[in-house]
Amino acid sequence: MQTNLSDSARTLERAEEAERILRACVHCGFCTATCPTYQLLGDELDGPRGRIYLIKQVLEGQPATTSTQSHLDRCLSCRSCETTCPSGVRYHDLLDIGRAVVEQQVPRPLGQRLLRHGLRFAMVRPAVFKALLRTGQALRPWLPAQAQQKVHLQKAADLMRPAVRHPRRVLMLEGCVQPALSPATNAAAARLLDRLGISVTPAPAEGCCGAVDYHLNAQAQGLQRARRRIDAWWPAVEAGVEAIVIPASGCAAFVREYAHLLAADPAYAAKAARVSSLCRDLVEVLGDAPVEQLAVPAGRRLAFHCPCTLQHALKLGGAVEALLIRLGFTLTPVTDAHLCCGSAGTYSLTQPGLSRQLRDSRLDALERGQPDEIATANIGCQVHLNGAGRTAVRHWVEIVEEALRHAEERAGANEG
Repeated sequence: MQTNLSDSARTLERAEEAERILRACVHCGFCTATCPTYQLLGDELDGPRGRIYLIKQVLEGQPATTSTQSHLDRCLSCRSCETTCPSGVRYHDLLDIGRAVVEQQVPRPLGQRLLRHGLRFAMVRPAVFKALLRTGQALRPWLPAQAQQKVHLQKAADLMRPAVRHPRRVLMLEGCVQPALSPATNAAAARLLDRLGISVTPAPAEGCCGAVDYHLNAQAQGLQRARRRIDAWWPAVEAGVEAIVIPASGCAAFVREYAHLLAADPAYAAKAARVSSLCRDLVEVLGDAPVEQLAVPAGRRLAFHCPCTLQHALKLGGAVEALLIRLGFTLTPVTDAHLCCGSAGTYSLTQPGLSRQLRDSRLDALERGQPDEIATANIGCQVHLNGAGRTAVRHWVEIVEEALRHAEERAGANEG
C-alpha cells in the first residue's frame, strides 16, 4: 500500500513502524472474512482493512472524527486478522499507533472518560478491585442486570499452595483481577506444577503488567507499569528463575510484547527482551511435561474456548486441547473456534452491546456438543462467558487439578 505520511505523523516515535506496516498491507481482504465485528456489522470500516484505511488517512493528515474513533474502538484487538493475513501485517501495532493519534485529536464525551479512568484506576489495583467486587456482590440483588453478570457470587475455593521445595523454580504473574474473580486458578496452577517437580517462587508485590492502561490508550502509563513489573521480577531473573509462568493468556500476550514495546528504551530494552523470553503461558510449561503420569480419570466431556490471546497473539492454538486429550478428557467440537467471545480485556464494558452478541454466539457454538463444562485459558473470557448464566466456565487448570485430587481421594478410600 502506498503511503505519504504527513509532517506531523513523521514526528511520531513509531512513524517508521507505522509506515512499514501500512506498506506491507496489499488490501487483499482475507482478514475481513475472519473479523468478528465485520461479520456482526457488515461494515467495511468495522473490519481490519477498513480500519487500516482510516488510520492511513489520519497519518497522512486528514483530521480524525468521532466516526473514526468509533470504528477503531469497536475493534476487539483479537488479532484473528493477523492469523489470516498472508502478508504478515502486524495490524495490532498499527491499531495501537492509530488509536493514540486519534485519542489526541478527538475529545471523548465525559461519560466515556469517566468509565475509562475508572477502569484504569480500579482494575490495576488488586486490593481496590477486590474491595469493589465484594461490595458489588453484597449489593448484587439491587444492581442492574448487566452489572449482576459481572459480580456473580463465587463458590468456595481451595487456595492451598505447596511449599517451595523443588530445584526447578518459576515465578508466576498473579494478575490484577484474577485473584479476586477466580482465586482458585493460580493456586491450582501452583499445585499442578508442584506435582510435576516445579515450585512457584513467591513473587514480589503484585501489580498490573500494563495491559489495561495500554489498551485503553494510556500507553505511556502502560509502559511505565511494564517497567515496574520488570524491576520487580529482575532480582529473580538474575538469580536464574526458569520461567515467568502466566496462567492468564491475556497477560502472557502483553508481557511477551515487552521486548517490542520497550525496544527503543536504552535503560530497559535488554531487560525487556530477557523478560519476554522467559514469559510462558501455563500450557507451554506443561506441554513438555510428562503429564500422562498424572492419570486423570478419562471420560469428562469438555468444550474448550481458545482465547484470542492464546491462539492469535501467542500462536498456541491447539496446545491446551492437545494437553487435555493427553490427560484423558473428551473434547467436544466447537465451530468457528477462531472467533472472539467478546470479552477482549475491557471491551465487554466499553462496548457492551456488541460484546453480548459475540458472547452468546460463542456459547451457542461451545454448547452444541453438550459438554459437561467449558474450559478456557483467560480470566476475561471466563468471567464474560459465565456472565450469561449458562454452562459453567472455568480455567482448564482448575478442572485438571480438581480431577487429579478426586482421583487420589477415591484411590485413598479404596485402599482404606
